[in-house]
Amino acid sequence: MSEQGRVTPARRRGLADEVADRVREAIFSGTYAPGAQLREVELSGDMDVSRGPVREALRLLEREGLVRCAWHRGTTVTTLSAEDVAELDSLRGALEDLAVRQVIARASDEDLASVAKTADMMERAVDAHEMVRWDIAFHDAVFAAAGHQRLADAWDGIRCQVHLFLLTRIGRSTEGYLDCIPHEHRELVSALRARDIDSALSLFAAHRRHAVEVLTGTTGQS
Repeated sequence: MSEQGRVTPARRRGLADEVADRVREAIFSGTYAPGAQLREVELSGDMDVSRGPVREALRLLEREGLVRCAWHRGTTVTTLSAEDVAELDSLRGALEDLAVRQVIARASDEDLASVAKTADMMERAVDAHEMVRWDIAFHDAVFAAAGHQRLADAWDGIRCQVHLFLLTRIGRSTEGYLDCIPHEHRELVSALRARDIDSALSLFAAHRRHAVEVLTGTTGQS
């Protein structure tokens, strides 16, 4: 077989991926808030790696939408603009509406039990950042239960940005957050289990709208 016809060798998961995992985790835990500067030299020193893997890791995170790189500002954790929020919310809504329809039409009782389990775990969240993780896990479970691989892939493409959106939401206000979020998700589970498509679509839309209103300051709830 000619060199031209050869498939290039597979690359093992490398140091850059590990660095990206650690920086991503630091963003999700609140160590690096939106707008925080991420300096290659500091990250390489903190993680005891050369600057090459750090630079590659930041490029990976940029593709996920978690950081933004600009020659005059360096790399910062993404701060979502009003346009970012609107685009992300509209795309998430389109994907989630299809997921809800798929779940109600196709999901097994076992699939729905997995969704319900993530909602139950929200009761154990000790702080807002942990609640955000369970919120994302709940929606992961919904997309998994939909049984639609390309839909799940599309969700995976915006998942980190939705996580960042929720972090921005709790950065705006956490008042009542730990109390209201588990209740909202129990209602979502009940509508899915009842196979009530109109109620489910309405409740999921209200759930998304509430988060946007808190983030943008357009709700009466602080």
